[in-house]
Amino acid sequence: MSSAMSSAMRRTTNTPVARRLTAAAVALGSCLALAGPAGSADAAPADPVPTVFFGDSYTANYGIAPWHQDGDRFLCFQAEENYPTVATRRLADKGLTLDVQSDVSCGGALSHHFWEEQELLPGSGLRVPPQQEALKADTQLAVGSMGGNTLGFTRILKQCSDKLRSPEHALLPGEPVDPDEPAATCREFFESGDGKQWLDDQFERVGWDLEEMLERIRYFSPDAQPVLVGYPRLVPEDTTKCLTPAPGQTELPLADIPQDALPFLDQIQKRLDDTAKKAVADAGADFVDLYAHTGSNTACDGVNRGIGGLLENSQIDIGGQKLLWYAHPNERGRDIQSERVADKVEQVLNR
Repeated sequence: MSSAMSSAMRRTTNTPVARRLTAAAVALGSCLALAGPAGSADAAPADPVPTVFFGDSYTANYGIAPWHQDGDRFLCFQAEENYPTVATRRLADKGLTLDVQSDVSCGGALSHHFWEEQELLPGSGLRVPPQQEALKADTQLAVGSMGGNTLGFTRILKQCSDKLRSPEHALLPGEPVDPDEPAATCREFFESGDGKQWLDDQFERVGWDLEEMLERIRYFSPDAQPVLVGYPRLVPEDTTKCLTPAPGQTELPLADIPQDALPFLDQIQKRLDDTAKKAVADAGADFVDLYAHTGSNTACDGVNRGIGGLLENSQIDIGGQKLLWYAHPNERGRDIQSERVADKVEQVLNR
């Protein structure tokens, strides 16, 4: 178990008997999945597959309306038609039925909110339980996106943008990594000294947390196959595309982030992908590589963008005030997510 494991979890899992039982359960589940009954190759399961969806705002699909507004979870901004819902429908059309036990995806979730409760708005007292509580003994699939908030991607964006540092963008969580450093020099800041050390430490934290999350899925649901979903590409290879507003917009898609920082942001996102892939490989899980399939649907791809611009109005309206996309998937991006997730789940279920 990772060093971030809570003391309660250690007491539960670190006894020799518990470790042996857990290892045996995982091994047995793996062997059964690989062996299966004779003639089962490429055969979809006949019964509905118990499934839990987890994750952050990219799983919840913040920005797409309508969103679930019942109970304490309304500030999760989970879209009624988020990618778990659309992917489940796509699979049903292919004769693969998911029994969705829960979708606990929630905007603002960090990886550790998988095992700790999440406060939805600082000081509000509104909290949601740890996402792992949705896992059941019979869960067979656990699917979702995590890691971006743990990395502190919004803090990185604020480090590189004067506009995002302004009080009117307080909804975007986090503060600049170093508010005394000008946004114009953010690339230099992150490539040396304290900025580089902060970034390296954050990536190490992401790796630890994803490893622990995947271990916890296997512990609470020994027969479950985890499917970690990556993040769609934000910055295109040709960053000159980012110098023109999208049709109907006045703001640049990535606001006032310096052009020399855009390739660096892309490198950070690719590094996040690589960190997730390593955690997945070590855990024997599966990965949905959205970055590799969204290079022509970035925030800077105009009418083809699958990501809403940083300062572009989303579909969320609260009291007549539109909330901004803050670089989250729009409906086109959501459909790409759901297609790729459905394809991966189909592969997993047909193994």
